Amino acid sequence: MKPAPFTLYADSLFTSPYAMSVFVSLLEKDLPFEVKTLDLDAGEQQQQAFRQQSLTSRVPTLVQGDFFLSESSAISEYLEELFPAPEYVALYPTELQQRAKARQIQAWLRSDLLDLRIERSTNVVFFAPSDQALSSKGQAAADKLIAAADLLIKEDQANLFEQWCIADTDLALMLNRLIKNGDPVPTKLVNYANAQWQRASVQQWLKQKG
Repeated sequence: MKPAPFTLYADSLFTSPYAMSVFVSLLEKDLPFEVKTLDLDAGEQQQQAFRQQSLTSRVPTLVQGDFFLSESSAISEYLEELFPAPEYVALYPTELQQRAKARQIQAWLRSDLLDLRIERSTNVVFFAPSDQALSSKGQAAADKLIAAADLLIKEDQANLFEQWCIADTDLALMLNRLIKNGDPVPTKLVNYANAQWQRASVQQWLKQKG
């Protein structure tokens, strides 16, 4: 029996990397859900009705009946525990240390590389490249990302681990901040990010933009 539909709150421009991560998680597990959008520029996330539902007043927020959950990693981990493999597609590796590494990658991408996230916003991924060169701080963040990804991804490696996990989507999006902007990225990382971008669940997110 299919679970009752979820509601996912996302940004109206569909540029939030965190809303995208949850959207992909829901699709990968083949869970029924509807998307409701908020105009973040207009401050709709600060309206009282949403603030009463979302602890953080941010997207993504997932609604399941009278249960509301914010923060993308928390949502994906909740879905993984509520709808576990093998009945549902796994979002995280089954092996303990690999699962910990996947969570480490997600936490790092969300908490570090601020200058890169500012100077190469997801607008360059989903709309158009920036005509501004990276600052010294932005370049340092880019170098840090590339160095870490170079350790994680071997030549012709399709996924971080034996099977796809949600950290692959998150890492590919971060790399695409550089790749889609035309900034230099090693070929093996370009190939990895491009392959991840062709995943059906990711392509479905891109279609939301019309």
